[in-house]
Amino acid sequence: MGRGTRDRTYSHYRIILGAMLLTVTDWLWSYVLIVALLLVGLRFTLGSKGVQLRLFKRTLGVLSDIEWRGSERGISSFQALVVSIAGRVGGGNIAGVAVAITLGGPGALFWMWLIALLGMATSLFECALAQLYKRRDGSDTFRGGPAYVMRYGLGWRVLPVVYSLLLLATVGFGFNAVQSYVVTTSIESAFGVPPAVSGLVMTAVMAVILFGGIRRLALFAEVIVPLMVVGYLLIALTVLVLNASAIPQALGLIFTSAFGLEQAVGGGIAAAISQGARRGLFSNEAGLGTVPNVAAAADVPHPITQGLVQSLSVFIDTIVLCTATALIILLSSVYQPDAQGVQGVILTQMAVAEHLGPIGEPLVSISLVLFATTTIAYNSFLGENSIAYFGRPDGPAVLVFRVSVLLLIAWAAVQDLSTVFGFADLTMALLALVNLLALWALYPVAMQLIAQFEEQVNAGQSPRFYLDQLPDEALDAASWPAHPGE
Repeated sequence: MGRGTRDRTYSHYRIILGAMLLTVTDWLWSYVLIVALLLVGLRFTLGSKGVQLRLFKRTLGVLSDIEWRGSERGISSFQALVVSIAGRVGGGNIAGVAVAITLGGPGALFWMWLIALLGMATSLFECALAQLYKRRDGSDTFRGGPAYVMRYGLGWRVLPVVYSLLLLATVGFGFNAVQSYVVTTSIESAFGVPPAVSGLVMTAVMAVILFGGIRRLALFAEVIVPLMVVGYLLIALTVLVLNASAIPQALGLIFTSAFGLEQAVGGGIAAAISQGARRGLFSNEAGLGTVPNVAAAADVPHPITQGLVQSLSVFIDTIVLCTATALIILLSSVYQPDAQGVQGVILTQMAVAEHLGPIGEPLVSISLVLFATTTIAYNSFLGENSIAYFGRPDGPAVLVFRVSVLLLIAWAAVQDLSTVFGFADLTMALLALVNLLALWALYPVAMQLIAQFEEQVNAGQSPRFYLDQLPDEALDAASWPAHPGE
């Protein structure tokens, strides 16, 4: 067999493999994962009597009571919140919303709202459970997440390893490569800077952050995240003020399209539900098991305290930022229900440019740079957390990982990453399914936690957790004191 024949055969099998990968990934995301996330979200919402709404006012109040700078035992609850927002808030808030509207119509946003409201409950309890089963990592902070929850909460041995490997491949490498590619191509389009140059600059910035660990990441995030969120909201508010009279019509279009009263592109109400659910889940990550890795690093008096704070990040991500992007698009003439040529981040950029003039595209590009940079830092911490499950968190494996991520950022800046992104989508779906299985199994423990928390709140006490407050003696939550005073 000649070299040309071998090359054609290899190319043929690669196309077949790519098609199979796409088919399996679409099936998992469109059917299996959406159903699983909805079932878990409904179970936790109904079981807790809508705790994410009942205690929303207290959730906001928690931010005024917590230690903002952390302690010698771990980062603060606020720092954990901004780090998780750094991961949740990204391209999905700018490009993902545009794709959902293009393929599912304006009504897709309504279903994104619904998914977010259920996801707030899922995120609350997955982060509270991560807090419950966290472990000291031998340095100056905590480690935790779904792998620790499975190991110490359920006694599982195999699935924690599977989860950690999926987390490393998906977030630590796959998504970091995609984020680097998105940032450099956006900078090239808006400012004309070659991807190789912006890629090297990003690599240098990330080196400073990554080698500082979770504490440096937290310090970086607590400055940058509020700036990027407020900055993007100022862009949106400017657009809303300029188009105030048209806002009721845009909101009305969202609600009528959500129930098929206005035909959505690609299939009416079915397309609106499918796209809204898929993009909503991808954007806020509730139930995927990524955010609990960060939530576990916080030093808080009660697991539910951090759960409440993390549910707020879902609200900020979807209800606030995704809505802002949707209104920017719908208030412009760029969006046309029967137009298929403009979608994704280009649609958002063109809409902002129409509202604000030539400065619009650079503003969107700068937002993407900030969003993606913080997401890369967040993803890298998750990758380190998956390695820490297998051994020393300060061992040579973490050093190798950090260097590999930096090389990957530089390499990905000048690559076409469609295959990498497709693989990451598949492993992300599998990652979520493993996490949701553990959440379903630990539902009774989660309900015990919230009942004990609310009992203290109703008694006028400041909630604090001790192991003897829960009747389940099988809990292996060694990082918490067994009795008051310990």
